[in-house]
Amino acid sequence: MPSHPTGSIQGRVLTRRDALRMAIASGVGLGAAGVLPARAAETATSPLKGNLKHSVARWTFPQQSVAQLCQTVKDLGFSAIDLVGPNDWPTLKAHGVDSSMCNGAEISLEKGFADRRFHDELVARYTRHIDLVADAGYRNLICFSGNRNGMDPQQGMANAEAGLKRILGHAEKRGVVLVMELLNSRVDHPDYLCDHSAWGVDLCQRIGSVHFGLLYDIYHMQIMEGDIIATIGRHHAYFKHYHTAGVPGRHEIGDQQELHYPAICRAIRGTGFDGYLAQEFMPAAPDPVGSLREAIRLCDV
Repeated sequence: MPSHPTGSIQGRVLTRRDALRMAIASGVGLGAAGVLPARAAETATSPLKGNLKHSVARWTFPQQSVAQLCQTVKDLGFSAIDLVGPNDWPTLKAHGVDSSMCNGAEISLEKGFADRRFHDELVARYTRHIDLVADAGYRNLICFSGNRNGMDPQQGMANAEAGLKRILGHAEKRGVVLVMELLNSRVDHPDYLCDHSAWGVDLCQRIGSVHFGLLYDIYHMQIMEGDIIATIGRHHAYFKHYHTAGVPGRHEIGDQQELHYPAICRAIRGTGFDGYLAQEFMPAAPDPVGSLREAIRLCDV
């Protein structure tokens, strides 16, 4: 359950003067990530609106330990981290930070449920992990279609349906939601099968459970099909989670790339979505935390 505290330094409210002083002390201007000092200070001192729940992908901040990233997100006014496995859950709990999308059950992005050769191993791994997620009090567990490997997409869908239904009853019993990520197969993940929203939605309809849905990655789907806002409007019932990043390049989500995230986030908000929107861009500016701060500001609609 995320909270939205104001930023603070040693228990006191972070002021505009504090923000400017920290930027100067670190040798990094707040403008380095495209953030104006006044805007950054406003974000630091104003609580988030609470219309969307915010998160950040753990892998995009390798320069920080999990404990440091927990403190960072709380300083920025939200409290959830994406794509964290069981070894790091105790650290999240110690800091009062939610694991908004759990991982660690998958074999790899390439070896997924669309290939029957991997079903027995996947079923064993996911059955164990569903229990770990549920026992920890979490909800979302990521999964992947894997690659085509020359397979007809409809055959891959039938395979994925069969494999997922072997663990679906256990997920329903334990209150865990299996979430398959939509990834692009043009730039980042060649041959990945679940690379269009239509394929993923068809799979959701065949499975027919609220305990299975899609991770709609806005970056990936902009590359594959565009039409982001209209797709969210049509298919939001199947979208359990969202990821962000700038196109092209997968970097900051500001005005140097082609997506307009405030409008996209208003569309998500308009569907009544109550899950998480997770920042998954790779910071390219000298101040990664400043980039994350600005991304949260843009998406806090």
